[in-house]
Amino acid sequence: MNLLHLIQAKFRTALTGLVPDPEPYVAMIKAAQDAKHGDYQANCAMALAKALGKKPREIAEDLVNRLQLCDLLEKPEIAGPGFINLRLQSSWLAKTVQSIANDDRLGVEKAQAVKTYVIDYSSPNVAKPLHVGHLRSTIIGDALTRLLRFLGHTVVTDNHLGDWGTQFGILLYGYKNLRNADAYKKDPVRELTRIYLEVRRLIGVEDEDEAVNPIAEACRAETAKLHKGDPENVAIWQDFMPPCLEEIHAIYRKLGVPPFDHEHGESFYNPLLPGVVDSLLEKKVAEPGDGGAIIIRFSENNVALVRKRDGAFTYTTSDLATIQYRLKHFKPQAMLYVVDFRQSQHFANLFEAARRWGVSNVELTHISFGSVLGPDKRPIKTREGGAVELGSLIDEAIQQGRQVVDANSPELPDAERAEVAEAIGIGAVKYADLCQNRTSDYIFSFDKMMAMEGNTGTYMQYAYVRNRGIFRKAAIDPLTLRKNPPAVALDTPYERALALQLLKLEESLLSAVADYQPSAVTAYLWDLAKTYSGFFQNCPVIKAESDAVKQSRLLLCDLTARVLQQCLELLGIKTVERM
Repeated sequence: MNLLHLIQAKFRTALTGLVPDPEPYVAMIKAAQDAKHGDYQANCAMALAKALGKKPREIAEDLVNRLQLCDLLEKPEIAGPGFINLRLQSSWLAKTVQSIANDDRLGVEKAQAVKTYVIDYSSPNVAKPLHVGHLRSTIIGDALTRLLRFLGHTVVTDNHLGDWGTQFGILLYGYKNLRNADAYKKDPVRELTRIYLEVRRLIGVEDEDEAVNPIAEACRAETAKLHKGDPENVAIWQDFMPPCLEEIHAIYRKLGVPPFDHEHGESFYNPLLPGVVDSLLEKKVAEPGDGGAIIIRFSENNVALVRKRDGAFTYTTSDLATIQYRLKHFKPQAMLYVVDFRQSQHFANLFEAARRWGVSNVELTHISFGSVLGPDKRPIKTREGGAVELGSLIDEAIQQGRQVVDANSPELPDAERAEVAEAIGIGAVKYADLCQNRTSDYIFSFDKMMAMEGNTGTYMQYAYVRNRGIFRKAAIDPLTLRKNPPAVALDTPYERALALQLLKLEESLLSAVADYQPSAVTAYLWDLAKTYSGFFQNCPVIKAESDAVKQSRLLLCDLTARVLQQCLELLGIKTVERM
């Protein structure tokens, strides 16, 4: 049920015959910003004035006369120079809300044009603990996956692990020369992290590929040996992998991120890389560079390596092999890469190289996002200056959630409080991230995240709990309302506003996937929560003036709770019955 699409369809019919292509004008119908101007507003008359050679108000009057209102719309109002204010009939809203009460999908229809998406997100380097920099990719990618699947699309999730690149040359050198055997046995991932940082310090420059000292040369040699299948290096690398992967999976379990469909690391594509380079040369996408390197030239100052002088391959080569593999095995219509903004140039080059290589008829999109900042508005760090480990941040979030539940519901059994604390803490972190425009940086603040008011995950969870409390207090099973939905009465503006907001669910979900912006869902939730609050304060439910009104309002409450729960689930956030 998409209210905007229903109204746009009416205007599409009315515009047919007036202009060759109605679509640009149909797209000018939007939700009204102020309820005083109706539910929706059509602003196309001004744009049509030039095309039709008439005054906008005359065009608006003509459009209104051509509209087939049926039982959907009240008679439109024309305001100002030609704005058309549209209001849905309250009787239609009431019947439609009643009709979705026994629908598990809450009126949201599945997509008619089903697509297959491959979503590449999280994608950590496996020999290091996940840090706060992995938070946004993991959360945004999971939310987009849930949204697209709910709308009926096929989604293939692929965690493209960094398990084969330059960092492994550093680790192999460090393992052979700097390893503390006892520390490695006790905690392999922490010891590998220490080794990595120590070797980087010894190399002494940010880009080890550009370094010219003996240690950098030794690291590059270890990388090349690994890529060529050296038995010793491959055996050490295989020893690294199980503990590193388990550490990553444990974090995903804590975050509530489902297992990926595939976790193909760079090593998986290594056998394909020589063939990729040969094909790039054959199709004249790539060319010889200095010293025997192979490059792709995008402009005079923009060149990507696909094979280094020492014969080692690069991220560009691996990513092109990945595109080739995904096209062959998954046959997607779209490939989405949820990676931070600092990789924008890499993906621009990658997609351009893929197009030159012959990749067509598939969407390639970089889902860019900003940084998580500390109070100083710099990328969040530990006191020691390193990146905050994601596991530590999650543990702190759960502790903060425990403070919320202890303060508000100390009577809950300890086991339930622990469960609720986890849902509150992790939900707060996820919601705070997803309610941002993903391209923006945001400041990480537990105080703001855990607030019981405002646009926070904690407030949304509380709105759900408060709603369910009505049914507990009245000893009413909401399932009875769903099996045989009562008639809905929208006699107050608060009831009508809530019904209208409930029916905008599909509209918000489609908006979120159109721009790959989960914040469209949180914006919808915030509007729903505010609308429900006005209803809650002004429309008695249990003490309603009649049983019919009580049943109607209970149904509106139940639908609100279900929509809250569904939207939070699509964002990867749990609801709880008490908090």
